[in-house]
Amino acid sequence: MGLEDEIEAIEEEIANTPYNKSTEAHIGRLKSKLAEKKEKLEKQQSGSGGGGGYSVEKHGDATVALVGFPSVGKSSMLNSLTNAESETGSYEFTTLDVNPGMLNHRGANIQLLDVPGLIEGAATGKGDGQQVLAVVRNADLIVFVLSVFEIDQYDRLQKELYDINIRVDQEPPRVTVRPKIKDGIKITSSTDQDLDEKTIQDVLRDQGYVNADLNLQENVTIDRLVDGLMDNREYIPSITCVNKVDLIQPDYKETVDEQLRERDLDPEEVTFISAEKEKGLEALKDRIWENLGLIRVYMDKPGRGVDWEEPLVIEEGATVGEAIEKLGGEMEERFRFARVSGPSATHDEQQVGMDHVLEDEDVLKLILRR
Repeated sequence: MGLEDEIEAIEEEIANTPYNKSTEAHIGRLKSKLAEKKEKLEKQQSGSGGGGGYSVEKHGDATVALVGFPSVGKSSMLNSLTNAESETGSYEFTTLDVNPGMLNHRGANIQLLDVPGLIEGAATGKGDGQQVLAVVRNADLIVFVLSVFEIDQYDRLQKELYDINIRVDQEPPRVTVRPKIKDGIKITSSTDQDLDEKTIQDVLRDQGYVNADLNLQENVTIDRLVDGLMDNREYIPSITCVNKVDLIQPDYKETVDEQLRERDLDPEEVTFISAEKEKGLEALKDRIWENLGLIRVYMDKPGRGVDWEEPLVIEEGATVGEAIEKLGGEMEERFRFARVSGPSATHDEQQVGMDHVLEDEDVLKLILRR
């Protein structure tokens, strides 16, 4: 039996086993084995070429993947948001390669990737699915693009991403494991656990840990425990947009809102657009910016004043030191101190050091040694 057959057999057994306290340990071991075999298959496929994949070099201040099934309008959306020229059509599978485009918004250069339309089973390789999804793993933000007539696509997209180890809108599990030479498996936890100790130990053994110290900082489910033990998970935030709203009657909007709520999506936090009519795109740009967690810092350049046209774009919570690192050059070695004006400063031209945390629309002046 090949690895793919083994994976299918384990998935079938999990699906057919009712979950309760008496089956918990068994299901836990099955899920652990499933994760191990999927990782093995992934390594085999990447080692043998795996179809080559879609290689897209990252550019700009952040990368956003547009994810959706065929014919939801991703190509039209990319063309409207950027200077890209992605082929568009009313038939399925127009986009056969990953098309990048650059969105310029609030001073940031945001790379958008029009990912080829997914199909069900993409995570297991259908329709070049694994290669497509590998591109998504490198994104800083996922934009789910849904058709206003097929909101249920959201469920299938989530599953495909989950099956290729992308954890959408999740924080990494607060699980740490430290292998050791002897004394078996020791578990410490800062909170009560619903899983019993034997189940947790069995999962660790299935992952190859015979002697280890495991520390749990949250009440873990089996899935979260397995994720915490694996190093091939990607944790990526997402937003959702609903396209083709120009094709519905106003009273149908209530039906769409209800379908979104059924999927724990707040209609107020979903962006409704018409890529074809270029409606709602400014709101989408703003939402992308807000969810990327970026800030703008305006540099006060010696002899030239403040550059208000091209801010330095860095991650929220970044320090002066991290801003200097992004600027590059020899500034770090020559740094004496900085002066900051704006939201993070207690007063204009506040003198600060490397560890000062910057905020959006600060003005930064670097004082360097000659």
